[in-house]
Amino acid sequence: MKPQEPTDQPADPRYSRRELLRQGGLGFAGALALGGGLELLTRRPGAAGTAEPAVFAARTYRGPYDTTEPPSRLGDITGYNNYYEFGTDKADPARHAGALRTRPWTVTIDGLVRKPQTVDIDTLQGRFPLEDRLYRMRCVEGWSLVIPWLGFPLAALLRRVEPTSAARYVKFTALADPKQMPGVRSPILSWPYTEGLRLDEAMHPLTLMAVGLDGRILPNQNGAPLRLVVPWKYGFKNIKAIVRITLTAQQPETTWSRAAPDEYGFYANVNPAVDHPRWSQATERRIGELGRRKTLPFNGYGAQVAGLYKGMDLRRFF
Repeated sequence: MKPQEPTDQPADPRYSRRELLRQGGLGFAGALALGGGLELLTRRPGAAGTAEPAVFAARTYRGPYDTTEPPSRLGDITGYNNYYEFGTDKADPARHAGALRTRPWTVTIDGLVRKPQTVDIDTLQGRFPLEDRLYRMRCVEGWSLVIPWLGFPLAALLRRVEPTSAARYVKFTALADPKQMPGVRSPILSWPYTEGLRLDEAMHPLTLMAVGLDGRILPNQNGAPLRLVVPWKYGFKNIKAIVRITLTAQQPETTWSRAAPDEYGFYANVNPAVDHPRWSQATERRIGELGRRKTLPFNGYGAQVAGLYKGMDLRRFF
């Protein structure tokens, strides 16, 4: 990916929110509105002369949903990704996702809602105050990161479109454009990538629609311009490049459950007591650390979300 040349110059305060977001969609420069105020985004040269987002020194993560663990190195967050639309190697998304055009972009919200709509991404995220959230992320493959997301609660969006009484699930659909996404030309998965949540999971305050990372526009390889973040579930649930959100009465079919139902269940809650058929889930490798650490039930968010699954057999509904 080849972002714009790094700059330490402040943004022109006369720029509108839309202009700042438009610039951010083309590169990493610009600013985002945080709780109604503009916050400056800066970058500095990274390794090998590449432009890499700088750590935003003024950011703090002390909210009720934030982990107390330090964020992972930004180069690991943006350079070690699963994003099969751009290839199966962990470095492929950073190599190839720069070509993805994230503006213009629209998101359709439909199905069992009283106010279905198709909305421009900048208009959509402009409707909600954006929040910093520092979350653990656990991959089903046994590695993990700590990621400083920026976004808005999915519940806020769903309340706005007014689900009907028949709505029980939320289905998410990603972009699948073979012209921009070389991995979509491969039959390794069925395209487009789809995922789903139960409505109560979607409405939980931890469930986030991310539009940024570490206070700046979300990098393409991390799911720009809109991705789902559900921190108590394995990473494959956190669908990227969302173009449609559909409320349904029936549990939606999801990409990985369709590809390998014995390995990747619909719920995908992090559970160290339920092994993957090919490896243990009892421990994980935090990227940037030596050795392994114990995996926490619900990825450490059990106090907040375990009640969603009261009475369920979490070995059967994995």
